[in-house]
Amino acid sequence: MKESGVTDGSHNYCNSSFNSLLCFEVAAQMSKSKQKGTLAETAVADYLRQTFPAVERRALSGINDKGDVAGVPDCVIEVKNQRSYKIHEWIKETEIERINAEVGLGILVIKPNGVGVANVSQWWAVVSLETITKLIKDLQSAERLRASRD
Repeated sequence: MKESGVTDGSHNYCNSSFNSLLCFEVAAQMSKSKQKGTLAETAVADYLRQTFPAVERRALSGINDKGDVAGVPDCVIEVKNQRSYKIHEWIKETEIERINAEVGLGILVIKPNGVGVANVSQWWAVVSLETITKLIKDLQSAERLRASRD
């Protein structure tokens, strides 16, 4: 289905909300793997944009990649949509991209098999135990600070 929207030369994205994925058009020469990745990255960006309006899907940038989704403050997001899971490899990739982007947090988002883009909120967000521990501590500190001001 072809509709007007934002284009990067290979893709045509509709301008509306998350449901815009239904009118997502990919150029015929794009590989099936790249199509899956682009669809997943767009779904994650559309979902996160509901909370973080500046979110956008990044263009590929080669060796100095800074993740697939930008616009969440101090964060890099790497998105994977593959049948088999290579979590150890993907976590390393996400960490390299976090360093390239010079941000504090790298999050790997994985589309589970059998969970479509309509249920993107149910996809997995993966971080190290060290990272989640730091996030919990930071959240608790912020809550204590807020409580002390009340």
